[in-house]
Amino acid sequence: MKSNKNSPEGGKSGAGERIPGANAPDVKAQKTGVPETTSPGVGARVPAGLFSGKKALVVGGSGGIGGALSRELGRAGAEVWVHGASSGERLEKTLADIRRNGGRAEGFLYAIDDPETGAKALLERCPDPDILVIAWGPFKQGALECMNAKDWIFLTNFNIILPGILISSVLYDMIEKRWGRILLFGGTDTAAIRGFTTSAVYSAAKTALGVVARSVARRGGPFGVSCNVLCPGLTDTEYLDEEARAYNRAHYPEIPGPNPEELARAGVEIMAHSRLNGAIIPVDGGVIL
Repeated sequence: MKSNKNSPEGGKSGAGERIPGANAPDVKAQKTGVPETTSPGVGARVPAGLFSGKKALVVGGSGGIGGALSRELGRAGAEVWVHGASSGERLEKTLADIRRNGGRAEGFLYAIDDPETGAKALLERCPDPDILVIAWGPFKQGALECMNAKDWIFLTNFNIILPGILISSVLYDMIEKRWGRILLFGGTDTAAIRGFTTSAVYSAAKTALGVVARSVARRGGPFGVSCNVLCPGLTDTEYLDEEARAYNRAHYPEIPGPNPEELARAGVEIMAHSRLNGAIIPVDGGVIL
């Protein structure tokens, strides 16, 4: 993992370390410092080879929305490194699906129990990714007055601190390469600050991802690095029990809720647009919790 680089501009700091973007052209002297990327029209299927030559790390990429996104990145030509937490069977199925469609994929299981050691282990297995997707983050429901210190530490450790460490670790090299894509997943209805009655701690951490994304956009945007947050609706995945599925159906009485595949297509489309940066995007059908 790279040491922290605090200087906001290209050049050398007082300690003489490299600062990302030091050798890049002066973006103020150009119309834009962002390399052009061919992007599909909104709603169009991403071209099959759009991410050819790019390496993607998908944290939580073996199942659910993350699994669908791993497959979609494989279709878009990326070399996909799929992280799974515990199920070897689920991981192997996702890898097989990607390879069956002509994609390149590697995978590994790793149970994350600490954000610092977890981030280090993930990047040891897939160093210097061009694309970072964080589709993993634990959820716990409970009224605010019923949450204790362990709940706060657990939910913030893995929903905001782990993504933050990973982003700080990869951003330097993305800026140096003048290309990078980061996609984060917020929670349902966390695209703006609001109150929650039964998921305040989880939702507070997920809402904070927007600040991280906009900060990455400000720092990395002139060098071709984008970071956005996709806030999915209540999504039916293999991880849900029947009670959770019934809750989801009750909130989508007229139309089906989003499925992992359409969220994955939206995620890859977001990453395909080089100018879309620092955005917090609800893909939830307008659900109200």
